[in-house]
Amino acid sequence: MMTIRERYQKVALPELKKEFGFSNALAAPRLRKVVVNIGTGRIRDQKQLEIIEKSFTAITGQKPLLRKAKKAIASFKTRVGMGIGYSVTLRGKRMYDFLDRLVGAALPRTRDFRGIPQSSFDEKGNLTIGIKEHIVFPEMIGEDVRFIFSLEATVVTTAKTKPEGIALLRHLGFPIK
Repeated sequence: MMTIRERYQKVALPELKKEFGFSNALAAPRLRKVVVNIGTGRIRDQKQLEIIEKSFTAITGQKPLLRKAKKAIASFKTRVGMGIGYSVTLRGKRMYDFLDRLVGAALPRTRDFRGIPQSSFDEKGNLTIGIKEHIVFPEMIGEDVRFIFSLEATVVTTAKTKPEGIALLRHLGFPIK
């Protein structure tokens, strides 16, 4: 089975050049980065936050950055500087490894998954998907999971239009409707 990096070189690049008429390989869209976010929300227990950070590190292969609140919102009981989530930006080898696991293992294991809707793409061809349960990733072992959290992954491409981004990810093997 080809990895996403190999599939880009052997399948997607020639198809994109033929489909959109790119004369140069560098003009064709490619993957730039993947940003993965988790919102911890109302969780205040330090032990639970450590478990979330450890699980998130196992999923992405990189230590997450703690995101802090910029504004105090009384109804959400947040104060300025309070940790409200974690974020990871993946590039290079870690990005391709994460996408291989996302497309090959996590998305097919998601409950009631019928494909990624085209409405998940923005006007620049970037894809944003939400994953409701982190246990769909192969790194998570069922007995060790105490509670379930969701995450959001944004795949940033160099595509200039939405059809170019959709075509790129479809050629890379993403299950797009």
